[in-house]
Amino acid sequence: MRIIIVVGARPNFIKVAPLTSALSSAGVHARIAHTGQHYDAAMSDVFFTDLEIPEPAWFLGVGSGTHAVQTGMAMVKLEELLAAERPDALLVVGDVNSTLAGALAAAKIGVPVVHLEAGVRSRDMSMPEEVNRLVTDQLSSMLLTPVRLADANLFAEGVDAARIHFVGNIMSESVLRNLDRIEDRDVCGAYGLPRAGYVLATVHRPENTDYPQRLGAIAAALLESPLPVMFPVHPRTRPLLDAAGITGTNLARVRLVDPVGYLDMLALQRDAAAIVTDSGGVQVEACMVGTPCVTVRRNTEWTSTIDVGANRLVPAVAGAIADALAGALVGSRTWSMPERWDDRVSARVTEALLGGVIPLVGCA
Repeated sequence: MRIIIVVGARPNFIKVAPLTSALSSAGVHARIAHTGQHYDAAMSDVFFTDLEIPEPAWFLGVGSGTHAVQTGMAMVKLEELLAAERPDALLVVGDVNSTLAGALAAAKIGVPVVHLEAGVRSRDMSMPEEVNRLVTDQLSSMLLTPVRLADANLFAEGVDAARIHFVGNIMSESVLRNLDRIEDRDVCGAYGLPRAGYVLATVHRPENTDYPQRLGAIAAALLESPLPVMFPVHPRTRPLLDAAGITGTNLARVRLVDPVGYLDMLALQRDAAAIVTDSGGVQVEACMVGTPCVTVRRNTEWTSTIDVGANRLVPAVAGAIADALAGALVGSRTWSMPERWDDRVSARVTEALLGGVIPLVGCA
């Protein structure tokens, strides 16, 4: 079996890391096409190194741009690649623009699409990721789901049950497979912070960064944190923080640092007293390493992290964030893991693929 795996951004790299070795061991010929949606060393190269992912067979150089420009550029380049290679299937991951571009390009020329992390829903159509998920799932021949609720979402949307495979959360396997590698990694100490003596923050979603009032509320809550805050800053967030009130005059309380690699970020999450984030992946990783999380968003696709007690969902209101953070700092750090968030996800994905991908067909 020959498949091409499309990646383009940080979340994709993390999700394919455990999968490539599992596919190779099973005799599946899988090669990676990197669209270049995230293309700088801090957001791309370091993850391939940290996660020991094979070098991409193709780098498409899409780069940045609006959602339409980025998706369109990736679609054109992927269509050319697929027409030349004609794989048995194209595997797309998650919900970034490269995911949608791959699904569209493949479906147009009759290459079956396999969607890893299918069926996840936020019910918020203002999120570009939600649009990407919905369209990708409708174009997919095989849908690999991370939670039981995702199966139910797909059933409700009319997807044939024979195409749906509940495999579990591939991000969880990435965490579990790398815990030994960070056992002695003291990243917080390198920044002069003790373990369990700081709050880790990440903010990058447009629903927060593109609205000064919301970003200002997040900044105000972080500045009132009872513990120092370490804040690895996404490139698109940094220029907005000064206007939000996180400036050189108060950086002793909130420490802005450059983005870090996967292993360093995992160690920082493990060692934090609590995490404040708007990232989907960080919610999952925090759950896996046992660190309470506060998610600042209108909604979350990872409701299972809330169900098990690992996560608190709050709006971008300073008081709500502060209250949730206070609760997280004194709350439990132990909870049951959601079903199939384990180290067997890549094995289940491989088994599903070897069982055969059923191509989509039209009406007779």
